[in-house]
Amino acid sequence: MSAMLVSHVVISLVGIVAGFVVAYGFLANRNLPRWTAVFLSTTIATSVSGFLLPAEKILPSHVLGVLSLITLSIATYAEYAKAHTGGWRSAYIVTALISQYFNVFVLVVQSFQKIPVLKAIAPTQTEPAFAVAQLAVLVGFIAIGYMSLKRYSVKAMVVS
Repeated sequence: MSAMLVSHVVISLVGIVAGFVVAYGFLANRNLPRWTAVFLSTTIATSVSGFLLPAEKILPSHVLGVLSLITLSIATYAEYAKAHTGGWRSAYIVTALISQYFNVFVLVVQSFQKIPVLKAIAPTQTEPAFAVAQLAVLVGFIAIGYMSLKRYSVKAMVVS
């Protein structure tokens, strides 16, 4: 693996971990500004660095990278320019979770491509095991989003 690819993977994993901490903050009604900064910066870096990896044509990962950068732009604006005021609170939650979902979606894809036991049960990623894994991730994120929108209140928020 090239140094660029290793850096991209490490940054992605840090972003995913930070994203889950931020999602926990939504569910616990806690504002976690340091974790939020780590999540947003590493997830932006993940999307940008993905475009620097060698590719002969535009791939689905490039399209997902563009979509991720759009959602991250909205999340960053909602977090730092609008400070979660009004509808920006919901916009932040939704776009941050969509960005996190995109990263986890790619993690699942890469896991099924690189981890031998997963590759054996879904070698072409058209098998039911792959579909079930991706569906479970999607349902999980929808549930987290729903609960976050119900629980996360700027008025009652604890800053950590």
